[in-house]
Amino acid sequence: MSEVQAWLRLVRAPGLGPVRGAKLLAHFGDPAAIARAEAAELAALGIPQAAIDAVHHPNAQELEQDLAWLAQPGRALVTVHDPAYPQRLYATGRAPVALFVQGDVSLLNEPQLAIVGTRNPTPTGRRIAEDFARELTQAGMVITSGLALGIDAAAHQGALNASGATIAVLGTGPDRIYPARHRDLACRIVEQGALVSEFPPGTPVRAEHFPQRNRLISGLTLGTLVVEAARQSGSLITARLATEQGREVFAVPGSIRNPAAQGCHWLIRQGAKLVENTTHILEELTPQLRSLVNATDGGPLHEVGSAPQPLATTAPVALDAQQHALLTHLDHEPIAVDSLVERTGLTVDVVSSMLLILELHGYIQAIPGGRYRRASV
Repeated sequence: MSEVQAWLRLVRAPGLGPVRGAKLLAHFGDPAAIARAEAAELAALGIPQAAIDAVHHPNAQELEQDLAWLAQPGRALVTVHDPAYPQRLYATGRAPVALFVQGDVSLLNEPQLAIVGTRNPTPTGRRIAEDFARELTQAGMVITSGLALGIDAAAHQGALNASGATIAVLGTGPDRIYPARHRDLACRIVEQGALVSEFPPGTPVRAEHFPQRNRLISGLTLGTLVVEAARQSGSLITARLATEQGREVFAVPGSIRNPAAQGCHWLIRQGAKLVENTTHILEELTPQLRSLVNATDGGPLHEVGSAPQPLATTAPVALDAQQHALLTHLDHEPIAVDSLVERTGLTVDVVSSMLLILELHGYIQAIPGGRYRRASV
């Protein structure tokens, strides 16, 4: 039995789940030891009989199917023992023992923002989601969503159109794209980002899987932005999970006559931050982004059963052409944002977003009064 096969036994075991899976790994140390354990010992740890049977006598056809999927280029099973496992998701305490990933695994630990909302957006809502995704990727963030119709798709497309990275978290197996009309979109995401699922290949569409999918979306990210959502929208589940996980929640306000805005207004009344542009989001996330940039190299991200360690040190960021051009307009004398907008011809949102990124990476300093200057050498 290979190490991958041992992990797949855990993933496939019915009724095991993240909590019981973590308990077993903490007790036995690795999945191979779990597979060798006596049934009575597993039962004493509260493991259901169906899960015990699946660990000891896995379905050979299902394992073969999983291994065949993993054998294709660009695919991986990222386990909680893997340094590439997303630290923020692990920190929630309800992380899957493994994730099926197609695409760029390194994005799992990059700073991410979730953008979610209704499947039936207004043209304005769709455009807002695309604009936020585009500007946030230009500021260096990864956009994460659920590949659903409407706002999810607009968020992915906004990031892709800006040549940015985006992650789609699936509520099906990694070999099943839902909805089917998003197959082309999923292919683009694989090229510029990643598809992620906790469900093994062959897992069909099931209603109960999408709330589980939502906890991964909120768990992977620093915060969740809701753009147009009805009062009973599934997007509010993602927002609630984000709050429970200690993540930020943002909401875009809309017309009081738009039913798709009612969920956002409710979130704002509950304490979500009202946002009108990407600067409002980046300002809120700046302390977390700065801590990621300044984190020291702690080796492996975490050990099972222990708190995750800091992310590895981020290398000095290379500025893109637009950021470098903005930097040339700053010197050691403080300058206001309005002056930079006038000099560069860029919008206030774009300039503000780039200033935050330049500040995070030590190129400039913020001065009281909303002004900026080059950092002292």
